[in-house]
Order: sequence, then structure tokens, then C-alpha cells
Amino acid sequence: MDITSMTAVELGKKIRGRELSAVEAVKAYLAQIDRLEADVRSFVSVDREGAVKRAGEVQKKIEKGQLNGPLAGVPVAVKDNLCTEDMVTTCGSRMLKNFKPSFTAEAVRILEAAGAVVIGKTNMDEFAMGSTTETSYFGVTRNPWNLEHAPGGSSGGSCAAVAAEECAFALGTDTGGSIRQPSAYCGVVGIKPTYGTVSRYGLVAYGSSLDQIGPVARDVTDCAVILEAIASHDSKDSTSMHRGACDFTGALVDDVKGMKIGIPQDYFTEGLDREVKAHILQAAEVLEEKGAIVESFDLSLVKYAIPAYYVIASAEASSNLSRFDGVKYGYRTQEYEGLHNMYKKSRSEGFGAEVKRRIMLGAFVLSSGYYDAYYLKALKTKALIKKAFDKAFEKYDVILAPAAPTTAPKLGASLSDPLKMYLGDIYTVSVNLAGLPGISIPVGTDSKGLPVGMQMIGSCFDEAKLFRAAYAYEQTRTYERPKFVKKEREEESRNGKAV
Repeated sequence: MDITSMTAVELGKKIRGRELSAVEAVKAYLAQIDRLEADVRSFVSVDREGAVKRAGEVQKKIEKGQLNGPLAGVPVAVKDNLCTEDMVTTCGSRMLKNFKPSFTAEAVRILEAAGAVVIGKTNMDEFAMGSTTETSYFGVTRNPWNLEHAPGGSSGGSCAAVAAEECAFALGTDTGGSIRQPSAYCGVVGIKPTYGTVSRYGLVAYGSSLDQIGPVARDVTDCAVILEAIASHDSKDSTSMHRGACDFTGALVDDVKGMKIGIPQDYFTEGLDREVKAHILQAAEVLEEKGAIVESFDLSLVKYAIPAYYVIASAEASSNLSRFDGVKYGYRTQEYEGLHNMYKKSRSEGFGAEVKRRIMLGAFVLSSGYYDAYYLKALKTKALIKKAFDKAFEKYDVILAPAAPTTAPKLGASLSDPLKMYLGDIYTVSVNLAGLPGISIPVGTDSKGLPVGMQMIGSCFDEAKLFRAAYAYEQTRTYERPKFVKKEREEESRNGKAV
């Protein structure tokens, strides 16, 4: 039985049906990590003993009938900016290299209560600041589709782990596209929910008004099931919304007849790779053939999204990261003279270059004399972008767009030019500025064999329409496994080892 090739829902069904145990599932994924992790490097830490022990406890509850949900016994990986009690939470930074929280993030706690088994923490751009998972203090993560290419970021570790079949599903976070862009690069499905849908309690904040936790999985069904589980109001999070019932699995129907889908002309101009454009427009034709009404329209304001996003995100980051001062917790320099010197040296040594760059930018735009010129203008632009989307959703059920302007870049290609890396978020940041839900699904591969991802954007609290459209399109395709993963399996089969 090829356990690690199953979707999370398929695996959960097998475990509940007693065809295999939660312990067997966890051990299969740990073996897959042993096989591939030296090349992919998706994880910062793997909790081997804890995961096997937890799986045994979950299995007993399943057998007693105390756990019967779709995720019971299913192994999950968690992005390393989500707190996990007594398990290192580093945010990919030297600053938190040995930090063990005393509590668990609400989204993770809900999954554990549902019987999911956390097997480890995934690598990420330092404090979620980056688009390639190359700014991590713990080294770069590689794309399972081509090890010379980046997996995207900042949730690149989570997306690479799912693509490499090192976990059944994963949690990521999305501040400006950090779930959707790496999902596109790694050929998996990832959704950023409406702001406030999933509790941010226990998430180490980057941009508090933009951050949102969401699932990464192999198909749309998995994402719907996972989001249905973790979507809830949390009194510990002041930004958490009362949504009532979130029936996302009920939207998984192969029917888009009459659904109105808008394609923003602004997203298909210069800067978009020719092959990416072709694949997405072909996907739009597929939806049209299935009965959807597809039209082009002018969204406008796209060119202002990147500067507005980076001003707001950097301003919030400079405030959020001020807590890391070498006093309360985290890294402290060994040699210093006086309190101010300790602050300076601890932060200089503890933070990486990209984090320092954004802290300085944020401090600048919030400073006296520049607040009105930059930060206030960015907030006004954010409001205008939300207004433009609201107008579009008066006419359309779903907006269809690229998730990224190109397929996965080669490692090192983006870090040499930070502005180029920032522009890679051009199609995703508007969704965060407007607080909207967005899902990325694979729509094929380019001539280099790298996945192409398509983004679907919905109105606030309209995830059900996204799942419906994404599911209908997904029914026309079969899931593709990365060649690297298939090659490893084929070699094991030839050597007569159990898979």
C-alpha cells in the first residue's frame, strides 16, 4: 500500500476503516522524510518520537470510537511560525533558534483535537519575509519538481513537503501570497481564507492586518476538509470573525453552470510569462466549456498594490519585531557594553538581511514627517483596492488570475535582486490588502517541467464558490507527482524495498 501517495482524506478513510493504523501512516511519512529530506530540506525539525507516540494515542481513540473525523490519524506538517508547545518554533531565524513556546497555536490545537498528528515544523523565509524560502537561517528548501529551483515562499517548506509526499497536508501562512505562490511553484493546492476566518492566536506576526493561516494539500477536497476543521471564532484573537457554519465540503460539486468568472485584463499584460498565460487561459476555456460565463474586465489599481503592500507590511513588521530585543526571549549577543549596545548587537546578529531591510523600511515610513506621505497613503490605497474588488464582485462570482508571473525561479536568482522578488507577488498581494479569500490550483507544467498555478479569488466569506469552481476544474485533470519523487520510488521498487 503506497501510503504517502494518498490524499489526506483518502488516508483518513483507510485509518478509520482499520485498513491501516495511524502509527503505520506516521512511520511511512517519517520513512519518506528519511529518503528525501537530505535533498528537499522541507523541515526545520521533525518530532519522530513525539509523532509516533501521539499516533498511538490517536489510534486508541479511533478504536474506542472517540475520534471519527476525516483527519483522525493523518500526519500534518506545520509552518515554523506557528507556536507548538515544547516543540521548537524558530520562524526560520537565528533570533528564535532555540525558542520553545509554552502554548500551541489555536489552528494547530484544533487539528490535534481532530486527531491529526504533527510530525514536524517546516522551513520558511525568515519571519515570513521572502518569496523563495531562501532567507531562512537554517538553509534553503528545494523544489521537489526540480532541485535547482526554489519552492517559493514564505511557506515554501510546507508546500515542498506536501509535493514531496513528506506529509499528508500542511499548514502555511499567507501575508501577501505566501501560501498561493509556493503552492503554484510546487504543483499543490493552497488556500488563503478570508481574513479573520482562522484564528491567528499563536502565529508569530509579520503583518498583523494581512496575515492569515491556511491549508496546503494535494487536492481541493483536502483543502476544503481542513479549512472546515480550522475555521472558527476564537475569543483569544481580536481579529477572529463570527462566521457561523462553514460548510466548504458541501461546495465540492462538479457544476459551474451559470457561474460568472471574471479575468482581469490588468493581470495579463507585460511581465506575465507566455506559457503561464497560455495555461491559465486554457483553464478558463475548460471552465467555459463546463458552463461558466467567462469575461474579461478592467480591475485597475493593480500597479499600486505592490508599493501599498510593502509599505503597510514593513510598517507592521517593524512594530511586531521590536519585541525581539535580546531581553525577554530569543537570541542575545555574547559580548556587549551596556543595555543599548546589547539591543543593537542582539538584533544585528539575530536578524538576517531581508528582515533588517524591511524593519528599516517600516521604521522609515512610520517616522515623523513621512507617516502621511507613505503609510497614510498606503492605507488609502488599500481602501481603494478593496473598493475595486467589491465592485468587481457585484458582477462576478470568481476572479481568475495567475498565482505568479513565472514558474519557479532558479535558486539564487531572486535574492540578488530584492525588487524583482517583491514584484513576484504582484498577483497575490491585492487579495491580502482587501482581506479576500484566494486559492491556487495546478493547471499544468511548462516546457521545463515546472508546475503552473492558477489563482481564483472570491469575495469576502465566499470560499464556497472558490471550492466549487476549483473542484470543477480539478475534475478535468489528474494529480501529477514530481519526477524526483517518482524516481525515488522507482529506484526503491527496483531494489525490492517496501514503499
